Amino acid sequence: MIRILANDGIHAAGKKQLEDAGFEVVIEKVPQEKLQEELPAYDAILVRSATKVRQDLIDACPNLKVIGRGGVGLDNIDVDYAKSKGIEVVNTPAASSQSVAELAFGHMFGLARGLHDANRNMPSKGDTEFKSLKKSYSKGFQLRGKTMGIIGFGRIGQETARIALGLGMKVMPVDLYIDEATIELEIEGTSGVSARVKTVPMDEMLAASDLISLHVPFSGGKALLGADEFAKMKQGVVVINTARGGAIDEEALLEALDSGKVAAAGLDVFENEPTPRKEILKHKSISLSPHIGASTGEAQKNIGIELAEKLIAILG
Repeated sequence: MIRILANDGIHAAGKKQLEDAGFEVVIEKVPQEKLQEELPAYDAILVRSATKVRQDLIDACPNLKVIGRGGVGLDNIDVDYAKSKGIEVVNTPAASSQSVAELAFGHMFGLARGLHDANRNMPSKGDTEFKSLKKSYSKGFQLRGKTMGIIGFGRIGQETARIALGLGMKVMPVDLYIDEATIELEIEGTSGVSARVKTVPMDEMLAASDLISLHVPFSGGKALLGADEFAKMKQGVVVINTARGGAIDEEALLEALDSGKVAAAGLDVFENEPTPRKEILKHKSISLSPHIGASTGEAQKNIGIELAEKLIAILG
């Protein structure tokens, strides 16, 4: 029988689909340091971001046939080495696109009206300083009519564009490999509504955008947004990162926030996860969430089903 270790868990729908196909699915987590002992007994391993599948672990598991990642990025897996050993590596790029895009907009809406900071201050000051708080949070802005820059125009970037277009925003995507895409607008009671969106050069986007959202599978190296990029942006821009920690230079971001070049930032990912730097966590102009982009019930179900379908196609 094919044995699968879902070391970072799998939605019940995906587990059932695999079991209905005749596979054994084990969901009890094996600590990273014990995987070299336990994983050789399995044909496949499913991970999220917590478990690392590096060369030494791959070498210790000659029976391993598939590594599945529930999510988009593959930075916790030595993909090229695995493939050189004949091991299939799969992920779920389509399953969580809407959830990540909606979280990005959750940060945007909150920042536009100061909700992130109001929610910090209302419990302690709302009953004594209501009028002053009302005044301090009365300088918000609307998203309609604003220009959004999108760095990375794959599935999540295009889902972000779909929401932005529906809100009446102008979209300026940047991508190294995609020149244009047709964005279908899903509007209740209508059909066939779409927009053709072309990508633009990075510098053009930086200079024109009121808000910038990152949606790239960053895997290390030089940050995509650093001091040079912030210098090219409009005064008072809002920056959102629901992609990967390190895609924004956090030191440069703090400097840009303190100077007013960046009015606010929304961060779901951080350079030093799971221990983000205190200056980031305590900054009044940063909206925060703990890497929950794909953490909705709908996305987790979609991820589990997509992983199950891919494993059945390979191992069935």
